[in-house]
Amino acid sequence: MAKEDFYKVLGIERDADAGAIKKAYRAKAMKYHPDRNPGDAGAEKKFKELNEANDVISDEQKRAAYDRFGHEAFEQGGAAAGGQGFGSGFADIFDEMFGNFGGGGGGGRGGGRRASRGADLRYNMEITLAQAYAGAKTNIRVPSSVECGDCSGIGSKGGVQPDTCPACNGHGSVRAQQGFFTIERTCPTCQGQGKVIKEACPKCQGTGRTRQEKTLAVTIPPGVEEGTRIRLSGEGEAGIHGAAAGDLYIFISVSNHRIFNREGPNIYCKVPIPITIAALGGHIEVPTVDGARARITIPAGTQSGHQFRLKAKGMSVLRSRERGDMFVQANVETPVNLSKRQKELLREFDGEAGAAKNNPESEGFFTKVKDLWEDLKD
Repeated sequence: MAKEDFYKVLGIERDADAGAIKKAYRAKAMKYHPDRNPGDAGAEKKFKELNEANDVISDEQKRAAYDRFGHEAFEQGGAAAGGQGFGSGFADIFDEMFGNFGGGGGGGRGGGRRASRGADLRYNMEITLAQAYAGAKTNIRVPSSVECGDCSGIGSKGGVQPDTCPACNGHGSVRAQQGFFTIERTCPTCQGQGKVIKEACPKCQGTGRTRQEKTLAVTIPPGVEEGTRIRLSGEGEAGIHGAAAGDLYIFISVSNHRIFNREGPNIYCKVPIPITIAALGGHIEVPTVDGARARITIPAGTQSGHQFRLKAKGMSVLRSRERGDMFVQANVETPVNLSKRQKELLREFDGEAGAAKNNPESEGFFTKVKDLWEDLKD
């Protein structure tokens, strides 16, 4: 009797990809497996045909030979695909679905679940702009769980090593057969640890850790910004039963400065300038973020809003020797509380000044306004 076409056995098209082949095989294997059809000779035959077809079609080289020569490619002793019964592909599919299929000794039963690593902690720290520029060293106090000193983190009284769990023999999981399937679950006796404590440590109640406030030294590097995260490895919560501790993450926030504004590595500030210096020119001194002073030359005729750039007078750059720049914005100050003589001098100045010569921006603005009014009239 001629064999049925392998593609028809699997129920797929001839151009089906690997994913479609695997999906079709899995569905039919579940349907015709002998354990699901005890005593059904027809199902057993279908299952063997299915394995034979899958072994050929799922292999690129065998599939190419089958597509070219059909079943003849595997006759005369060449049918290596046939007769495998409970095929390896079927086992792989069920390993994927249910873990270690059929009681195999895979990695899931290698000596119990690893003890739980301690949780990571977060600490919010506010620093000044000066500290962000220069860096700082400080101490912080953090409430946390630490390793129990009485049992050295083991959890048993006196630090005695725990015994192997008798229920799972140290595997951390137990198995139960339910018809065709083997179900694996966490051992209820040891909670997946593979070991049991006969007598718990009275101080930590068997957890291997206790609550305590820790004092930690923190080094803040120069150039940190808002949101910079500093990691202290192993300074988080202690692990359970001697497992590794978590980490502590310090999140930096930088408080506002009363003079300086920061944008990345650069510093900005506004400086009031007397009208006389702005008009005649001169020099002023401004503070810098490093606590020093910088001298700025103000050219005659400086207007409000003009920026002066001081190179390398800004913030430190994290993990670099470079510094940002400092930008000083001139804010020309209009004098107030004038004396009678000062008012007379200003009126005298105003009377002698030529608008276009002494106030070019004002003259240009009002000329544009005049032109606009003329256009509206037209």
